[in-house]
Amino acid sequence: MNASGPPMRDREYRLATWFVLTAALVVALVSARPYAGSWNDGSRLATVESLVDHGTLAIDRSIFVQVPPRQRPDDPGPYPADDPVLQHGTRDRLYIQGHFYSDKSPVPALLMAGLYQGLQWATGLTARERPDLFCYLMTLCTSGLAYLVAIWSVLRLGRRLRLPPGVGLVLAASLGLATVALTYTRHVNSHILLLGVTAPLLVGLVGLAGDVRTGRLSWWRLVGIGSLAGLGYSIDLGAGLAILPATMVLIVYRVRAFRPIALCVLAALPWIMLHHVVNYVIGGTLRPANAVPAYLVAAGGGFTSQNMTGLWNHSNVGKFLLYAASLLFGKRGFFGHNLPLFLTIPALVFLIRRHPQELPEILCALAWSVGTWLVYAVGSTNSSGQAASIRWFVPLLAPAYYLAALFLRERPEYRTDFLILSGWGIVMAVLMWWEGPWMKRMVPFFWPLQTAALMSWLIYRLRQRGRATNMGARVLGETARGGNAE
Repeated sequence: MNASGPPMRDREYRLATWFVLTAALVVALVSARPYAGSWNDGSRLATVESLVDHGTLAIDRSIFVQVPPRQRPDDPGPYPADDPVLQHGTRDRLYIQGHFYSDKSPVPALLMAGLYQGLQWATGLTARERPDLFCYLMTLCTSGLAYLVAIWSVLRLGRRLRLPPGVGLVLAASLGLATVALTYTRHVNSHILLLGVTAPLLVGLVGLAGDVRTGRLSWWRLVGIGSLAGLGYSIDLGAGLAILPATMVLIVYRVRAFRPIALCVLAALPWIMLHHVVNYVIGGTLRPANAVPAYLVAAGGGFTSQNMTGLWNHSNVGKFLLYAASLLFGKRGFFGHNLPLFLTIPALVFLIRRHPQELPEILCALAWSVGTWLVYAVGSTNSSGQAASIRWFVPLLAPAYYLAALFLRERPEYRTDFLILSGWGIVMAVLMWWEGPWMKRMVPFFWPLQTAALMSWLIYRLRQRGRATNMGARVLGETARGGNAE
């Protein structure tokens, strides 16, 4: 191990954990908005309200579909006056056998409905009477909680990889403040929810590798890994098609025994079955209900088989390749909106060539990322719609930061590089946070900020190389002079 400095001791880790979680909680409390910011979160909230208040998955009677009248013509209501959900209701919906349904994955809504039911029993809260409080609490208890879990998980990864305390804190702070994770705390969305699943799932997989090396498997860890993998699949089938099989392949490779593998599979099955059963009840199909063009067209939301996600709509292979590249590096590109991720490019090359003991986990993380990218590159043409960067890729921050943590452990001289990119990333993230996750325009100063970040990094790296060259020349000169003197 090349990392300088001792790993986190128990007391340091507890202090760091409390500090990080307190800071993340403050961010979540301040970030959550008391309204639905788009059709996207309005659609999810409509299902939650309908399940608890109307006892049905159909959202026909939801306030997010039938917008409540104002008491006065000048009454702004609980939402901003320009809020699309207030004015038009959500159009992220399906029309099936005479009823509207949300076009979002149903499992997150079922979990949120349980939370809403508990709040209603405890406080009497109803969405129709207090839509502002309903939206705020649902956002805080889903997106805010997932944000806390993701940041805590990165801190846990730093501890498991035996990083010095300062490096672990920097990694956690960078994820929370220098990436799109910050802006996705503002409204209900499945993307940060999945980040809140993939981050602890990686912690579990790293822990499993340690268990295998010591010869003592934790059955609870196996159950947790399987359950998180199944839950991730049910939150987003696009990303889940990459995350679930890659995770299971890694478990098979690491464990190589029937019973623990079966335990992981059994832990994942309830989530997978719950998704497909509810989906079948809604749409009468085993494939996602929102992949049926007729349901979208009948709902009148403007979606057709030519612009919906999940079908090949590229005119040729060349257009597909350009679109796939733009998802990573274009004006909506994931790297440009998450500047610390640029370090993961050399990190991946170095780690694969170095062949560390974590190589199976590295390949699993790579499979998650490449698989998700390809699924959405093939099945979409709209760059994830009106959103901050590519919203589908938010969960991929977890494997990216795992690679960064491994790289900083092996090459501690690159910690300043990571700080430079994270510093510029904070500026980018704050601008996105101000606009919110459902951005209609590019981030202000997007290209200048990205250029400044990369140029700053390049200049620093060239200076470091120059210093290393000068130091090497100086050492050679001193050695030569010493030899002549002898």
